[in-house]
Amino acid sequence: MNVLRIQTQDRVLLGPGPSSVYPEVLKAMATPLVGHLDPYFLEVMTDMQSKLRRVFQTENELTLAMSGTGSAGMETVFVNLLEPGDKVLIGICGVFGERMKDVAERCGAEVITVRADWGESIAPEQVEAVLRSTNGITAVALVHAETSTGVRQPLEEISRLTHEYGALFIVDAVTSLGGIPVEIDRLDIDACYSGTQKCLGAPPGLAPVTLNNAALERVRSRKTKVQSWYLDLNMVANYWGQERFYHHTAPISMVFALHEALSLLLDEGLENSFARHARNGELLQQGLESMGLELFAAQGYRLPELTSVVFPDRYDEGQLRKRLLDEYNIEVGAGLGPLKGKAWRIGLMGHSSSLANVTLLLQAMTELMGE
Repeated sequence: MNVLRIQTQDRVLLGPGPSSVYPEVLKAMATPLVGHLDPYFLEVMTDMQSKLRRVFQTENELTLAMSGTGSAGMETVFVNLLEPGDKVLIGICGVFGERMKDVAERCGAEVITVRADWGESIAPEQVEAVLRSTNGITAVALVHAETSTGVRQPLEEISRLTHEYGALFIVDAVTSLGGIPVEIDRLDIDACYSGTQKCLGAPPGLAPVTLNNAALERVRSRKTKVQSWYLDLNMVANYWGQERFYHHTAPISMVFALHEALSLLLDEGLENSFARHARNGELLQQGLESMGLELFAAQGYRLPELTSVVFPDRYDEGQLRKRLLDEYNIEVGAGLGPLKGKAWRIGLMGHSSSLANVTLLLQAMTELMGE
């Protein structure tokens, strides 16, 4: 009987995630295991928390990496901050705003939504109208970088309005952290979560999360137990805090990987990383438009690290995408929702964001579309 051995090709990952992993990160993952309470591992955890604070641009003490992907980060924030009957306002302009709504409803919250068309962002006026007309809203939640559309959501004015009406401001930064400024403290974001597999250049498996004192007080003053034992920050924070009280076995190799990825990012410099992502994203988008293709996200709100591009009806995008993978070893993502069968989602995130990859993709597309 043949036994399957794991041996993938070295794909060029230019989809919505995961992105390509830095070689140094893969090497860090191969480091021999130690125990999750080993003094050396605890030292790595502490240093990783310090690096995460710098990347989140925050002084928040409660900054850690939850076991699980970015969706685990989403659940962590919602299950800890919301109790049954709480009112939460969620902005929806794509798939991941809808996922926020689903998670909040599972917490027993009363969800109120404001919506924008796919390709557009949520306007501050929409949020203000609901805050003014509805009493007792506990939190306002937005996706900073909507992976389904390539839209960048402005945060500053909505954060101001949220706090003016006494609510917490929650932000999904899964696709933005490391690629564009998140600025937790400057923007007064109360709770934020991300993932490792996008602009941080590590494999999927951890969810960076940060809460400020206002959010942490909400967690500590709950009237009901957090519905998830595994994601209960009242307990998890004791492992990541000075007590180092055992909660669950940490994914040790992934912690090594994230530590190395954060080190590489900070060695490059946040501003340099933001500039690299901006430069490569602009080059890609200019190249796509020069081929006669339509960029889906509204002008002025486009992400540099994730581009949604729409194909004319004469092209079978699914067949083109398959040939791109089979013949050029390049992976891009399919469209979701109303973009299904019509668009690609192209990621230039972390290690994948390079001039070489932009050139390679545009050349491959030119050849495929010219036949």
